Amino acid sequence: MAQLWGGRFTKETDQMVYEFNASIKFDRRLLRQDIEGSVAHVVMLAKQGILTVEEKDAIVKGLTGIEKDVEEGKLIIDSSCEDIHSFVEANLIRRIGDAGKKLHTGRSRNDQVALDMRLYTREQVLAVDALLKDLLEVLLDTMEQHVETYMPGFTHLQKAQPITLAHHYGAYFEMFKRDRGRMKDLFYRMNYCPLGAGALAGTTYPLDRNYTASLLGFEGPTENSIDSVADRDYLIEFLSALSTVMMHLSRFSEEIILWNSNEYQFVEIDDAYSTGSSIMPQKKNPDIAELVRGKTGRVYGALMSLLTTMKGLPLAYNKDMQEDKEVAFDAMDTVQDCLKLFTGMLRTMKFRKDRMEQSARNGFTNATDAADYLVGRGVPFRDAHGIIGRLVLYCIEKDTSIEALSLEELQAISDQFGPDLYEAVSLKNCVEKRLTVGGPGPQAMRREIARCRAYLNEKDLTGSRPE
Repeated sequence: MAQLWGGRFTKETDQMVYEFNASIKFDRRLLRQDIEGSVAHVVMLAKQGILTVEEKDAIVKGLTGIEKDVEEGKLIIDSSCEDIHSFVEANLIRRIGDAGKKLHTGRSRNDQVALDMRLYTREQVLAVDALLKDLLEVLLDTMEQHVETYMPGFTHLQKAQPITLAHHYGAYFEMFKRDRGRMKDLFYRMNYCPLGAGALAGTTYPLDRNYTASLLGFEGPTENSIDSVADRDYLIEFLSALSTVMMHLSRFSEEIILWNSNEYQFVEIDDAYSTGSSIMPQKKNPDIAELVRGKTGRVYGALMSLLTTMKGLPLAYNKDMQEDKEVAFDAMDTVQDCLKLFTGMLRTMKFRKDRMEQSARNGFTNATDAADYLVGRGVPFRDAHGIIGRLVLYCIEKDTSIEALSLEELQAISDQFGPDLYEAVSLKNCVEKRLTVGGPGPQAMRREIARCRAYLNEKDLTGSRPE
């Protein structure tokens, strides 16, 4: 068993204890980050005169060779090592001899693993941000094409007022835009380098932590060595942000599932993103949307798991913190898979504009506009509300709609109705009159779409401080 400790012990670790303690099964994915951090560390050690240039060159060559051999399948990461750090160091020593034993000078596994996880998470934040941007591009493309595609807006799953598909998609654009904002905020807060903190109290070696941080693309070094190795706030923040992404995806999935149903028939999901039934040949199921909705709980679970792990830990590092990785890796993978598949499903989905418009015409979505019409004729709104309520009740009894009533029928309920009511409550007019910022009217939506396009054309997420 290759391990980085042992001098103080007089007998071998029990095999079951060793396997229970080992993390190589899951932290193997940190190989590239471990080598990247180690290279930066030895370059800094040589700059500070702690290693010779020859030792630095041998170590860097050995480390890059290990990474290359693993990538090409010439070197297999197996369970003979406790973790990815001992795997790298053991193989380095085998390759270059005693110089490899100097790799760990001025470093602890505590700040090493803190660095590796931070480097990995930083990459994942960038990856999720890029996928969110792809999703926003698809949403915006649809918004641009459907400024005048009418549909019902809902509250309590009841038809409320007429809107457009562009307006509905615009709501999700805002949600996922906020998700990107969380990625940017998180990226800045986490972008500080823990390497050099040692086990918890730094080191007596004259390390240049600012130089190491700059080599690794960080804003600077972390400022307290105890916090450096004890901190998993950035990971909790990321899992919280991922949970919010999944909540938004799940809400959207629920609507697509409804829209895809026989009762709505607003959309047709592409065959590539649907499945059938083993017994019912007519079925075309929205499995991707359902799975995204279902996997949301999995990501929530990762957040709750890490919060629970961290809640009672004293400073500084404790072995409990090894439990951060499996749940975090699973959540990161899950969210990225969901974003990719959901975006593909949206990109290929077809809309039944006729069904959406007909649904908006039914259900009295123009009732508020009819009340506003009466207000325009001097009727107090509360009185107008009551008149339209009676009008709707009459329509329900007659199985008809407001715009289908004759003028005589309208005036039997209120003499304030005139022939211009029909234009006032038309679907087109109901939507086009809503021109306030954030509304569904075409002028308002085109201004909003222009703002959204300008936002997507901005520079992508970097490590710069948010404005």
